[in-house]
Amino acid sequence: MADRDEALAYARADFTEVNQAFVDRLLALVGPCLSAAGVDLGTGPGDIPFRLLRARPGWHITAVDASQAMLELARRAAPKAGLAGAIDFLQADAKSTHLPAAAFDVVFSNSILHHISDTAAFWAEVRRLAAPGAVVFMRDLARPGDAAAAARIVEQYVGGESELLRQEYYRSLLSSYTVQEVRRQLDKAGLGTLGVEMATDRHLDVFGRPG
Repeated sequence: MADRDEALAYARADFTEVNQAFVDRLLALVGPCLSAAGVDLGTGPGDIPFRLLRARPGWHITAVDASQAMLELARRAAPKAGLAGAIDFLQADAKSTHLPAAAFDVVFSNSILHHISDTAAFWAEVRRLAAPGAVVFMRDLARPGDAAAAARIVEQYVGGESELLRQEYYRSLLSSYTVQEVRRQLDKAGLGTLGVEMATDRHLDVFGRPG
């Protein structure tokens, strides 16, 4: 999503339902925590941290993305949402953010894992960023059984979006991981205490406390 046209297509798409479902699930995992430092790895146009901050105004979130185009959209949107003081933006690789270690009470991400081939480095960074007792929550696409199944999911869920977004979604489905593959990634990373399960017909969740 480094290309500006792709970033705009993503930002203009209606992800209200899936983004709110992500926020609801994360808040259920965290519980009644009114003050927390959170980090969003792969924030995109910032909709999820904005929703979180409206629900938990005492939180402070660091929103990370490698794409300058995405961060420009998020930075412009934050003041309009009245949230500029509660969120910091950082252009960085999610596998190596250079943020302080053990600094975040909540480490979360929506739909970044399928963009990452070096998953060992990514999970090592998640583990490094998490403070003692932190909650980790990642939601991502789960790879369908074949290309035909991926095409059906595209038609069902983003059939009304732009052709650019449909193509990106299709490629993302085919490059995503299965629950079993993510389970092996976590075990190798020393994050075996985290759970991983299907959340919808097209999403998997990684959740829990690193230990």
